[in-house]
Amino acid sequence: QVQLVESGGGLVQAGGSLRLSCAASGSIFGINSMDWYRQAPGKQRELVATVFRTGTANYADSVKGRFTISRDNAKNTVYLQMNSLKPEDTAIYYCHYFTSGASRHYWGQGTQVTISS
Repeated sequence: QVQLVESGGGLVQAGGSLRLSCAASGSIFGINSMDWYRQAPGKQRELVATVFRTGTANYADSVKGRFTISRDNAKNTVYLQMNSLKPEDTAIYYCHYFTSGASRHYWGQGTQVTISS
């Protein structure tokens, strides 16, 4: 059974940086997109960034210029480098993989990111 395991969350002061990682345990084939979502208390889950197999990346307006998503296809791992963090970035961050062949979605368990002002 494939699981996505996130790491790298924590508590940092505003203006600081964190790097999230998400690795798949088990084999996944045909991963098309890898994403990071986040969910703040009392809010809906929102898409933060997506990176496609080609390396093309998209970002939510709220994180453009501050966050960078990247992936290692050989390791089935996705990263999220978060700089210039703000208190409003506080949320649980989830990674998500989509496989185009079998049209399957995989989710991580979430990692807490807390930014203090």
